[in-house]
Amino acid sequence: MRIAVRRYAVSIVRGGWAVTDTEYGVVARGVTRGFGPVQALRGLDLTVPYGQVTALVGPNGAGKTTLLLILATLLRPDFGEVRVAGLDPVHDPSGVRSRMGWMPDVFGVYEQLTVREYLAFFAAAYRLDGAVSNQRISDALLRTHLFEYANRPVHILSRGQKQRLALGRAMLHEPAVLLLDEPASGLDPRSRVELRDLLRALAAAGVAVLVSSHILSELEEIADRVVFVNEGRTVDEQDIHQLAANHMSQWRVRAADPDALRAALEQRGVTAGASSGAGTELPAMAEDAAAELLAGLVADGVRVVAFGPVGSHLETAYLAMTQERR
Repeated sequence: MRIAVRRYAVSIVRGGWAVTDTEYGVVARGVTRGFGPVQALRGLDLTVPYGQVTALVGPNGAGKTTLLLILATLLRPDFGEVRVAGLDPVHDPSGVRSRMGWMPDVFGVYEQLTVREYLAFFAAAYRLDGAVSNQRISDALLRTHLFEYANRPVHILSRGQKQRLALGRAMLHEPAVLLLDEPASGLDPRSRVELRDLLRALAAAGVAVLVSSHILSELEEIADRVVFVNEGRTVDEQDIHQLAANHMSQWRVRAADPDALRAALEQRGVTAGASSGAGTELPAMAEDAAAELLAGLVADGVRVVAFGPVGSHLETAYLAMTQERR
């Protein structure tokens, strides 16, 4: 499977001078957008580097979909600066669409077409010639594991298969920037693993991938970095690997001898929580403290079977961000 990516420079003009940078596939600065009395975006900032998967995380109503629609050339911002693959989506929407792949949360399909015809229709819309079109369609069918359905009508596909078809459609023209809104919705566990592997492969090939999703545990496995948004503003941007160091997490430990485990925890001054088949709950602690505790338990002769955070670090960070909503 061939993935070819060309990077495009992002040029932002501010205060009479221009900054041109091939590092970012998407740059948004001070973006605002209102719908009547409702202000969906309130000066939001965002960067999406080439060669990385960026997770866009926030509660319902935070402005994520509005932002994606602006990046996808389907909405105009009221104010602010936006560049996608080096182009302004307001002044050059056709140019942006030629370099950007877009998979919305809710999409339509032409039920009367076969899967191959559906992809061929969009390949023609991207003005791909015959030989290139056929190769891209075959690649899309293989990447999305829909090859056996190529000559079957779209209406027989399940929700998850239609999601995969939409992803294949978004990749037909080998975009430099890929925008995905809830791409794992309706996918079974195996398809989610395949989606993760595909997005990691695209990032490794240099694509700038932006993913909005509420499935935080899986986002943590896919993403290189996360952008938290709330109430139309950017709250924080972090490398995904920094989350463990920057946020306290709940931990759980399971041992072959639960009584010996509790005795060792008590000896170390650690208050054990409830126990279940999954293990014994531990107090919230940073990753370094958890690693030190694990080493201590092993040194005490406790036969530890499992030790890890409860949930994901991304979930912990998200819950901390939205604590005020409780």
